[in-house]
Amino acid sequence: MKRVPFSLILVSALITLAIYLFVSAPPPLPEAGARVGRTIPINDVLTLVAAENDIARALYTNDIVGAGKKVGIAFDEKWREPDVQAGPLPALFLRESAMSLEKSPVRLSLFLGSDFPISSSNLFKGKQQDVFQKIRQTQKPEFFFAEDTQLYTAMFPDYASVQGCVDCHNAHGDSPKKDWKLKDMMGATTWAYPSKEVTYEEAVQILGAVRQGFREAYEKFLAKTKTFSNPPEIGDRWPKEGYYLPSSEVFLAEFSRRSSGGTVQRLLVMAQPAAPSSRGPDASASRPRD
Repeated sequence: MKRVPFSLILVSALITLAIYLFVSAPPPLPEAGARVGRTIPINDVLTLVAAENDIARALYTNDIVGAGKKVGIAFDEKWREPDVQAGPLPALFLRESAMSLEKSPVRLSLFLGSDFPISSSNLFKGKQQDVFQKIRQTQKPEFFFAEDTQLYTAMFPDYASVQGCVDCHNAHGDSPKKDWKLKDMMGATTWAYPSKEVTYEEAVQILGAVRQGFREAYEKFLAKTKTFSNPPEIGDRWPKEGYYLPSSEVFLAEFSRRSSGGTVQRLLVMAQPAAPSSRGPDASASRPRD
């Protein structure tokens, strides 16, 4: 009988675990002494979760906010206030996901910043501001070690993908910039983690925590709609079909359909043995750039 490569067995187990973590809160991480097996650069993991974040935000922005506005579902920056019958704007959906990460045992952080933010709390400062200016020039992600936080950090450019985001920022009274255009780089999503490398188990824990953040953010939105004087029907249908919203299970199933192919492919790549480097044992590809 032909033996199945260990790497495929490992990835199959990890995918199963990832699916479990998608619908469950991530369990505590193992102690450092319990980590076994080959490790992978945190940069690869942060690139993976950033790609998942892009898909989740696009789904929420286009299929929930964009389509929802057309049928009368409102979205507002003050959505949390009791007398405001609205859901969170796309950037606030991301913030809710970040808040979920803050409560997670997984030590991953997420921050959406800009050099022209509406809220001063989202202004890049120090080294992040310097790195972001480089991103403005290259239009490419940057990976570095932040000495002030002692975290391995990845910044990914964030663009104005829909006209609604542009109009909102240009019209907002607190916006320091009033001439945004579609496809402009409005900021960057910043991910940070305390370790330079992680085990596969930790990588899947991180993925699970991020997906749990998407779930919690969307469920908070659904909970708010139930307080509306005319709440939309929650079930199997989407706003493009009328005054409806998908349940969290339906929303997350669509996210999984869009993201799983890319995620599985990246997990398979991570499972491959590292190629020998001709630069010597200290020339790690994951070394943070200063």
